[in-house]
Amino acid sequence: MEQTVPNRTRINLLPIQEAVAAASPSAWRDGLVAAQEPGTITVALLDGGVSVLATSAVPATGEPVAVHLVAEVVALGGAWYSARPVVS
Repeated sequence: MEQTVPNRTRINLLPIQEAVAAASPSAWRDGLVAAQEPGTITVALLDGGVSVLATSAVPATGEPVAVHLVAEVVALGGAWYSARPVVS
């Protein structure tokens, strides 16, 4: 059986991040972008949490995203971006 690789754009993503995200699909969390500033986004997760992430992704406020906090990835449309949690 031939294995297919999903067609997605990877931006600033390490191979290990992609491997971890692909190996643990249940860790993805859906959310909406609550705020966007240069270099960071704030995501209101649908489960009630909030995550502030350092990323090169530039979604619009209100745009839906998926966040994999273990792999430190944010999915925006068909692209995966590296997204490190901002510690305050």
